[in-house]
Amino acid sequence: MAAVKTGLSKKLLTRVLSVYFALTLIVTVGQIFAEYFSTKDHVKDELRTLKNTFSQSLTRAMWELNNQQVKDIADGLYSLPIVEGLQIRGENGNYIVELGENVQGNSQPIDREIMEDHQNELFSYSFPLVFKFSGRESIVGDVTLYSNFVTVFNRIEVGIFFLIGNALVKTTFLVFLFMTAFRTMLSEPLQNMAEQMENFDPQHPAESKLTIEYDDDNELLLLKESYNHVIDDLIISNQKLKGTQDELTLANKKLDDQNLILEQEVAKKTASLSQIMLDLEQQKDELIAHQRELRQENENRQYIETELRKRNEELAHSMETLHQAQEQLVESERMASLGGLVAGIAHDVNTPLGVSVTAASFLQERLANLKTDFEEKSLTSKSMNSFIDEAEQTAQLLLSNLERASDLIASFKRVAVDQTSETVREFVLGDYIQEIIQSLKPSFKHTEHSIKVNCPDNLVVNCAPGAIAQIVTNMVMNSLAHGFESVDAGTINLDVRQEKGFVTLDYSDDGRGLSEEELDKLFDAFYTTKRGQGGSGLGTHIMYNLVTQSLNGQIIAESEREKGLRYIIRFPTGTDHSQV
Repeated sequence: MAAVKTGLSKKLLTRVLSVYFALTLIVTVGQIFAEYFSTKDHVKDELRTLKNTFSQSLTRAMWELNNQQVKDIADGLYSLPIVEGLQIRGENGNYIVELGENVQGNSQPIDREIMEDHQNELFSYSFPLVFKFSGRESIVGDVTLYSNFVTVFNRIEVGIFFLIGNALVKTTFLVFLFMTAFRTMLSEPLQNMAEQMENFDPQHPAESKLTIEYDDDNELLLLKESYNHVIDDLIISNQKLKGTQDELTLANKKLDDQNLILEQEVAKKTASLSQIMLDLEQQKDELIAHQRELRQENENRQYIETELRKRNEELAHSMETLHQAQEQLVESERMASLGGLVAGIAHDVNTPLGVSVTAASFLQERLANLKTDFEEKSLTSKSMNSFIDEAEQTAQLLLSNLERASDLIASFKRVAVDQTSETVREFVLGDYIQEIIQSLKPSFKHTEHSIKVNCPDNLVVNCAPGAIAQIVTNMVMNSLAHGFESVDAGTINLDVRQEKGFVTLDYSDDGRGLSEEELDKLFDAFYTTKRGQGGSGLGTHIMYNLVTQSLNGQIIAESEREKGLRYIIRFPTGTDHSQV
C-alpha cells in the first residue's frame, strides 16, 4: 500500500513539474529571443550612428578622390567591434574598399538607406555618400556596413547565462518546495493513514478508528471521517448481532423449559401406566408384584432424584444468566436516559453559543470599521461614542450567553458523572435536585408543563448521588412520556421532608394516572404501557431497585385514573448531621 501511495505522489509530482519545466523553458527561450532581437536592433541603431559620425569626412575624401584617406577611414570603421565587414563603392559602382565579411550586391550605387538581413547570420546597413556643393547634391558613392550574430550574441551572452541561471535556480527551489509539500501534505499523511488501517482489529473496532489530526479541511479529512463512519456502522452491526444472539439464547431457554414440561408429563403418564401394570401383576402374583413394585419404586426414586438434580443445576444456571441479562438491560436503560440528557443539553447550549458567535462577528465588523476610520483619519467623537456603546452592549450579550452555556454544561457534567457512578458521598440534596431539574429543562422546552420543588435549605445526605439523579430523572421522564400524554399543561410537585434521620421524597403529577391493575404491575420488570413505541418497561423497576438496594429505603406508588400518580420514597440520610 505504501508503494501505491508513493507511486501516486510521484506521478502527480512528475506531472506538475513537467508542466512547470515546459512553461519555464518556453518563457526562458522567449526571453532569450526577445533579448536577441532587442540587442540586434540596438546594433543596427549603432550602425546608423556610425553614418552620422564618418559620412561627412568619407564623402569629402571621395569627392576629392583621396583613396588613401578613404582606406584609412575604412580601417577605422572596421576596427570597431560591431563592424564585421564593410564595402565602399564609387559613384560608378566600383568597389574602392572591401574588408571582412561582405556580400556582393547590386552594381549600381544606392540613393537611400537600406537595412538588410543576409545568409550566414549577416545583416547590413547601406547608405549613400551625398556631397553638397553650391546648393546642389551629388552622390559620390555608397557605404555598406556588416555585422553578424556573433556580435549580437557577445553582447547578450551574460544576459542569457543570467536568464538560464535564474530559471535553474527557480526550478531547483520549486522542485524542492513541491517535493517537500507533496511529502508533508500527501505522502506522509497517506502513509500514516495506511499504517493505522493495517492495524485494524476486528475484535475491537472502536480502537481501530483513525486518530490522525489534520489542520486543513481537505480530502484526507473527508477520507478519515468516512473510514471512521464505516467503523461506527460496523460497531452498530456488531451490537445488533449481539442482540440477536441474546434473543436466540432466550428462545433456546424457552424451548428447554417446554422440553422439561413435556418430559415431566411423559414421566407422569409412564408412572401411571406402570402403576396399572403393577396392579394387574399384583392380582396374578402379589408377592412377585410387590417385589417388582419395590424395585420399580427404588429405580424411579433414583431416576427422579437424578433428574431433579440436573434440573436444579440447569435452573440455577438459567437464573444466573437471567440476572446478568437484567443487569445489562438496567445499564442500557441508564445510558439511554443519559443519552437523552446529552441531546437536550446539546440543543440548549447551541442557542447561547450561536448568539455569542453572532455578537463576536458584529463586534469584529465594528472594530474593522473603526480601524478603517482611524487609518483614514476620519474618526469622529460621535462614531467613537457609538462604537463604545455598541461594544459594551455586545460584550454584555457575550458574557450573559457564555455564562448561560457554562451553567448548563456544569449542571449536566455533575449529573452525568453521578449517573454513571455508584460512589457514595455527602452532598446538599436541594442543590443537587436543582441541578437535575436544570439538566432536564430541555425536555420541558417545547411544552407548557411545569415542575415545582420544595426542599429544606442545606439538607445534607450521604448516599450515591447517581441513584438520586436516576430516580428523579425516571420519575420526571415517565410523567412527560406517560402521565402527560394527552395533557397540554401538566404540573409536577416534588416535596422533600426530613424526619428523624430519614428523608422523604413526595413526588406527584396531575397526569392521566393508572388503573388499579396497572398500579399493581408498576414496578414489575418489562411492564410498560407503550410496548412497541420505545418503552422498555425497566424505568420504574430500576427506580425500585435503586431505592431498596442503593438507598436502603422504601418506595410506595399511589394512583387513580385521571387523578395523577404519586411516589413516596423514604430513605436514611446516612449522616449524623442533617443541617450544615
